[in-house]
Amino acid sequence: MPRPRSLTTADLGNAALAVIDRDGLEGLTMRAVAKELGIATMGLYRYVADRDQLEVLVVDRVLGAMETAPPEGEDWRAMAVVLLARMRSAVAAHLAVVPLILRHRQSSAASLHWMEAMLTVLTDAGFTGRDRVIAQRTVVGFLLGFLQNEHYASITGPGTATIAALSTDDFPLLVQTASQARKMSVDDEFRGGVEIVLRGLSPR
Repeated sequence: MPRPRSLTTADLGNAALAVIDRDGLEGLTMRAVAKELGIATMGLYRYVADRDQLEVLVVDRVLGAMETAPPEGEDWRAMAVVLLARMRSAVAAHLAVVPLILRHRQSSAASLHWMEAMLTVLTDAGFTGRDRVIAQRTVVGFLLGFLQNEHYASITGPGTATIAALSTDDFPLLVQTASQARKMSVDDEFRGGVEIVLRGLSPR
């Protein structure tokens, strides 16, 4: 009887991502990934201990192709925008994995390299100590929040249309804002949000 073929971490990550792309995040199970790979479920445990390890491999698979070196330039805000856009682009084709990026961003090597690059940009701009901590967490917080909105509550989605149709007597500003949002693109929202966040950050 031939020995089972050896699987690489890339094989595992690709199979898990294929399951998520097809069946959603709720479809990611050890059994589903094993089936995708054409092996027995118990055979998968030769490579990973549990679903958590699979999730980290998925995050690395999605972010692994992203350029993580600090961009060149003199304007630190422009450089930060480049890094934020890289992460958004990497996730764009697989928005269902956004919750995994939130959960495993401190375990994924690709995510850690990206954070190191952002810290390099901030440090070169003059952020140190407590201010650097706050600046880093602020830009990361904006990005993760934006990715969640893009996936779950896009301004072009049905939820915004529902809000725009509410009574103006009860929710005048909410209706006005939702109506304006429907005329915008997700790219407009991203660029505008980044500009506001970075405008408010400055090294002491």
